[in-house]
Amino acid sequence: MTKELPLVLASGSPRRLALLQQIGIEPDFLLPADIDETPVRGESPRALAQRLARGKAAAARVLIDRDEEKAHSIILGSDTVVAVGRRILPKAESKEQASVCLQLLSGRMHKVYTGVCVNMPDGVVRTKLVETRVRFRRLSANDTDKYLASGEWRGKAGGYAIQGLAGAFIARVIGSYPSVVGLPLLETANLLQSAGYPTQKAWDEDAVPAA
Repeated sequence: MTKELPLVLASGSPRRLALLQQIGIEPDFLLPADIDETPVRGESPRALAQRLARGKAAAARVLIDRDEEKAHSIILGSDTVVAVGRRILPKAESKEQASVCLQLLSGRMHKVYTGVCVNMPDGVVRTKLVETRVRFRRLSANDTDKYLASGEWRGKAGGYAIQGLAGAFIARVIGSYPSVVGLPLLETANLLQSAGYPTQKAWDEDAVPAA
């Protein structure tokens, strides 16, 4: 039955889309969910990642329920939170914010939490939280200045993009690298499979491009 159900990605992130495409999953619709991402007072980083993933999927469900073409879709929502201890780092929108993040991350281990939510048209909701530890090498003033000048930090959780220039700062990753990029692939595929979505339907020899 669920083979006929379309998949909606409740995100405007090109990174999450590219990660899904990497494992052969092509969402039928992209529907960025606009929700308030402000942490609740006293909320832990892991609780925030879970709440936002569920919230994005739920917000997308409200929107598509008004659209006959999309109403019976599986919705995939996700959010990534970067934290030093219990301190939640922002999705940097200014050089000042990004600079503070880089200073906090320099030379230390931090945690990246990515929540994933699959919202079914019958009301069933499946979630998963993935925790990854990332260690930065110690950053010099020149490292920080050059990275801030690149602009890559803009809109990124914790003020950096591990898949970009900031990869040169990463000394160690313990856990899921794609989760730090924005979507844990193993856990996402497992959630979709448990929902009955055919995650390997594009794994045909003729459909997979040669390396």
